[in-house]
Amino acid sequence: MKKVFRIYSSLIFLILASTILECQQLTIQTDARKQILSRADVEALPHVKVTASDHGSSPVNFEGVTLESVLEKAGVTFGESMKGKRLANCLLVEAADGYRAVIALPELDPAFTDKQTVLAFLRDGKPLDEKEGPYRIVIPDEKRMARWVRQVTTLKIVDVQ
Repeated sequence: MKKVFRIYSSLIFLILASTILECQQLTIQTDARKQILSRADVEALPHVKVTASDHGSSPVNFEGVTLESVLEKAGVTFGESMKGKRLANCLLVEAADGYRAVIALPELDPAFTDKQTVLAFLRDGKPLDEKEGPYRIVIPDEKRMARWVRQVTTLKIVDVQ
C-alpha cells in the first residue's frame, strides 16, 4: 500500500512540477516564427536592476532582463535596421488574464532612447508571486503604470497598418 501511495505521490508531483514550468514559459511571436523561451533561457540573458515605485508604494527593486534582449534572442533586430516600415512595428504584450498593452519597438531600441523596459522576474530579490509573475513588464520612468503588464505570457511583434 505504501508503494502505491509513493507512486501516486510521485506522479502528482511530476504533474504539478511540469505545470509550474509550463507557466514560466514565455512565447515570442514574430512574422516568421514562434519561439518559446524557458525560465532558464530568460534568466541566462544579462540581468538588469531597476528601482521604481509600484502604484504609489515606497521604491521597489526589480530584477530581470531588458525586453530588447529577450526580443533579440528571438531574432528581432534593433539599431540600424530600425528604420522605414520597421518604425511601424509594435510589441503586443499579453498576460495570462487577457490584459494586453502595446509598446512601439523604437521605445525598446537603445539607438532611440536611454529608457529601459524590463521583463522582471524578481521583486526585492524574491521571485514574483502568482499575482504578478512569473514575468512582469516594468517601465521605471512612466507616470502611469498601465503598461506594467503582470503575468506576461506572450510577446508578439505586430505591424501597424
